[in-house]
Amino acid sequence: MSANGNVYDVAIVGASVAGCTAARLYAQRGARVALIERKPSADAYKTVCTHYIQPSATPVIEKLGLAPLIEERGAIRNSIDIWWRTSGWIKLSDVDAPYGYSVTRRILDPLLRKLTADTPGVDLMLGWTATGLLGDGRPAGVEIEDRAHRRREVGARLVVGADGRDSGIARLARVPGRVKPHGRFFYWAYWRGVVPEGQTKRSRMWMLNPDCAYTFPNEDDLTLILVAPHKDRLPDFRADLEGAYMRMIRSLPDAPQLRDATRESKLLGKLELPNVIRPAGRPGIAFVGDAALAGDPLYGIGCGWALQSADWLVDETADALLGGGDLDAALASYARVHRKRLGPHHMMLADISSGRPVNPFERRLAKLAARDRVVREAFEAVGSRREPPSAVFRPRVLARLIRG
Repeated sequence: MSANGNVYDVAIVGASVAGCTAARLYAQRGARVALIERKPSADAYKTVCTHYIQPSATPVIEKLGLAPLIEERGAIRNSIDIWWRTSGWIKLSDVDAPYGYSVTRRILDPLLRKLTADTPGVDLMLGWTATGLLGDGRPAGVEIEDRAHRRREVGARLVVGADGRDSGIARLARVPGRVKPHGRFFYWAYWRGVVPEGQTKRSRMWMLNPDCAYTFPNEDDLTLILVAPHKDRLPDFRADLEGAYMRMIRSLPDAPQLRDATRESKLLGKLELPNVIRPAGRPGIAFVGDAALAGDPLYGIGCGWALQSADWLVDETADALLGGGDLDAALASYARVHRKRLGPHHMMLADISSGRPVNPFERRLAKLAARDRVVREAFEAVGSRREPPSAVFRPRVLARLIRG
């Protein structure tokens, strides 16, 4: 690295799912990539995650060459059934739809990071924290510092923030996010030996209005069991956390059988997880993953949108970055793609995450989805983020909703 000149085409801050995806895809297009990660270990992984990757992201997983690696380690090709008070179970198992993956981050993160680090053109810099932006106005790289307080400058034509919902790069660039509060809180644990009622290896979700819960099976017979009560119930959990968690699980319709199961982790929790969105592209800088959009984790969107947003960024900007084109125009194009693809989902999920009561249209949609295949297919396409929310208003679906 040098303080003079643009040594790299792109400097990416954050070597988790979004950052590694962008780094590998840029390098495969011929870019020189600095991938900067504050954690010193290549085997580090994120612990706060649902581990559910929506089917909308499967093409990117395959594009990366990651699919066979995670399948070899036991990743589950996922699908989900959803219980609503107005409909009972919505069985999505009979919908002909692509699969996603369920795999814990202890498997996913090190595999993806090694795959990326082994990609020619990627320089993985572990144990370094971005402390400043280079350039006068327009970013021209980053200043980084290690734990011994040694500093270096990494020149780059493009800076990418892939450093999460509390993005330090966004603060340095003065790109604030718009925040919408969340009306629920979360507690979860990992269990082994869970026996779902009448099924195996299928994810299940309970929409209890306003409380929610789910069971997400993963590799090695591990199942994440999460409860997401409305914040009105927070005093009960503070008074008796273990008891409140178990009582809520046992109260679920067709509750998971835990009689012969063992809990493999402590009880983990998050009381505040607001929805945050910021412009995904500005002159000289871009944001991917949670740094661009951190939505309600209840719906398993984080990893998938990290993979997809990184893929969109590379598709929209690689030619301009490497061919001397108008990079800022390409970044503006990426921002539009990101907003068009994820903006409607963000607005819908941020609204639902407030914990408001289910509205009449949502009740009817769930009721019809439980018994009408056409409505169920649209329900699945929106829920897996393969289609925009407007898909449920397409004529064929709307006609079923009107006729009932």
